[in-house]
Amino acid sequence: MGGFGFSAQVDPEPCDTRPGRFRVALTDKWNAPFLPHGGLTTAIAARAMERELASPEQPLRTITTTFVSKIPPGEVTVDVTLLRRGRSISQATATMYNPEGAVGLLASAVFGAPRPGFAFTDTAMPPGLPHVDDCPSFADTPDDAPGLIPASLWDRVNAKTAMGHPPWANPRPTTSEQAYWYRFAEPPLRPGGHLDPLAYLVLCDTMIGSVTERMGSGLPRWLAPSADLTVHLLGETRTEWILARNRAKHAGDGYVSLEIELWDPDRNALLATGSQLALFSFPHGDVQGKYPAPE
Repeated sequence: MGGFGFSAQVDPEPCDTRPGRFRVALTDKWNAPFLPHGGLTTAIAARAMERELASPEQPLRTITTTFVSKIPPGEVTVDVTLLRRGRSISQATATMYNPEGAVGLLASAVFGAPRPGFAFTDTAMPPGLPHVDDCPSFADTPDDAPGLIPASLWDRVNAKTAMGHPPWANPRPTTSEQAYWYRFAEPPLRPGGHLDPLAYLVLCDTMIGSVTERMGSGLPRWLAPSADLTVHLLGETRTEWILARNRAKHAGDGYVSLEIELWDPDRNALLATGSQLALFSFPHGDVQGKYPAPE
């Protein structure tokens, strides 16, 4: 997998042609399923903003991305604008252009140094989950599993189901809530041994499975491209496996609202939260009204 790891892909180079402009070559090794993963392209935009700001004492705190058009593999350009460079908090935007030169995404981010304030976590990991060694792996998915669209993303990220069902085996759905164990095949570690927090952006952009959990198996083929992605980064981790808990809060009018939490199970620490709006696409025809949510 050399050259295709997270650190190698999220490594835009500055351009001499314009201040604040960066370039990077996207590979299809991070597709999900047909185009490079939205969490990865968001991480590239975040890295470009991080480098333009050049203030390591102000780490990324939150980022919101609006996905505008398709970003296929190839060379992409990122233009960064610093809106404000403060002593303890700064804001920036990034525009990514796809290989054809069209706007692919717009991202805005807040970077901030630690500051005094209240400290609490008013949510919790789901209790009673099986140990990661006892959970089925995505790698064990049958080749002929119905409803499955292979994605090279899962060659970069090891995934195991901790709570929920595979998309082809859920005959009586009752909830959208799911939980997964995630581990990067090549963990992008920082010099101190912590996982690169920008890797959270990839793990957070995996919420859509909760729709299948809510709707069950036997559905026509469908896709759900992202309209946006917001991630709040809350802490660092050294853990090998990260627990992701996701749910679909509401679906209607052809859109679905999703949310996710990332946890360090070793310290029972919340690492990141994410939210997303996705839109439904049915390649083989409109099915509006035929598949309401189960009672």
